[in-house]
Amino acid sequence: MSKFYKIWLIFDPRRVFVAQGVFLFLLAAMIHLVLLSTPGFNWLEEAGARAMAAQGVVATE
Repeated sequence: MSKFYKIWLIFDPRRVFVAQGVFLFLLAAMIHLVLLSTPGFNWLEEAGARAMAAQGVVATE
């Protein structure tokens, strides 16, 4: 347990943190795109429909 610090002798901490940041950003983008593709969680279309309803515009689909 006390020798965990030696992992940083193998890996460069700057590269590890940059790679982790890129991975987390791509994961968050993927999760958002998956949620936007589902009808129940697509908050963009709901906001657009509410704005059109507030203006009195009838949506035709």
